[in-house]
Amino acid sequence: MSWEISGMSAVCALGDTVAGIHRALCSGRSGPAPLTAFDTSKYRAKAAYEVPDRARPDVDEPLRATRWLVRVVREALADAGLPHPDPGLPVLVGTTHRELRTAELWWRYGGALSPADLHFTAALRAAVGLRDVTTVASACAASLYGLGMATDLIALGEADTVVVAGTDSIPESSFGGFDRIQFPPPDTIRAFDRSRRGMVMGEGAVAVVLRRAGAHPGRIHGRVLGVSMNCDAAHPTAPDSAGIVRAVEEAHERASVAPDDIDLVIVHGSGTAQSDLAEAVALRDVFKATDPGPLVTAIKGGTGHVSGGAGLLNLVVALEAIRSGTVPAISGLTDPIEEAGELRIVSGRPATGPFGTAQVHAVGMGGINAVAIVEGAGR
Repeated sequence: MSWEISGMSAVCALGDTVAGIHRALCSGRSGPAPLTAFDTSKYRAKAAYEVPDRARPDVDEPLRATRWLVRVVREALADAGLPHPDPGLPVLVGTTHRELRTAELWWRYGGALSPADLHFTAALRAAVGLRDVTTVASACAASLYGLGMATDLIALGEADTVVVAGTDSIPESSFGGFDRIQFPPPDTIRAFDRSRRGMVMGEGAVAVVLRRAGAHPGRIHGRVLGVSMNCDAAHPTAPDSAGIVRAVEEAHERASVAPDDIDLVIVHGSGTAQSDLAEAVALRDVFKATDPGPLVTAIKGGTGHVSGGAGLLNLVVALEAIRSGTVPAISGLTDPIEEAGELRIVSGRPATGPFGTAQVHAVGMGGINAVAIVEGAGR
């Protein structure tokens, strides 16, 4: 069974359309800039990948994650030809922080705060008329977990169409927590590079409309062939390569593909020492018998780590890479780690050619892994 992606939308530090974000990545743009959301004088880190949409650049605003979510859901529905959806259409929102930054602003500066504002249902009901909203909180894999749950809903006949989204802004408490454990602080994300120093927070939102394959006429962006999810719980923070391998192999099984069928892999690529190592080892093990093997890239050096929406942002960039025939290079990668030596890493400049099938990763703390297999609309 497969599922069609008939609508998609995204916003992050690099742009506010999927095509625009992909073009920026392919041009080598990277989005880190001096952080403006709060006073950084008490922190070592000074940069982040922020969405530059505040009315006053140095004054933070509440409900930004909700604002982006409403925007991308509305745009994805319009892109799918569903500007006035059924109110019961399910929406699955992957998030790490939800509206934690809004709660911080209320605690620090006062002002009105309704508990309903901390969930996304009220805003989506008011803006789009959707009332069946479920929050998926599984760290950095949240939006790909949502995608897997959406495929199950459709396969089981519980829904015919599902909106899957992810959204997060940058809370000061999370920024401060990462600042305590990354020394010296990274100024950008350098996935798979020997000089990588860790993760830099980003923000933004992404949404797709997923539908039963073949049931609806009209243009599509691609197809989801299979999604796997696991939690190996091997370590509180460090990913385990064996757990990632199991997630990849299950995704291949669900999608009825073999390693030789994969043209492109967009890894989680968070730029942390242990996560990058685990992904490189996992890919080496999975694709060791393939020749020449898939191209491998990562996008967080350009977009930052957008938390709950990270996996779904990888997915829409993968579909745009397939459509355009251009795979962005890994930003900041000049000296790859030894474990990535056998992989076809895209570095320096974009790779071009015909691509049909992509594998996308989301790897979270606590051993939370998700892998999706997608193909382009032309396959």
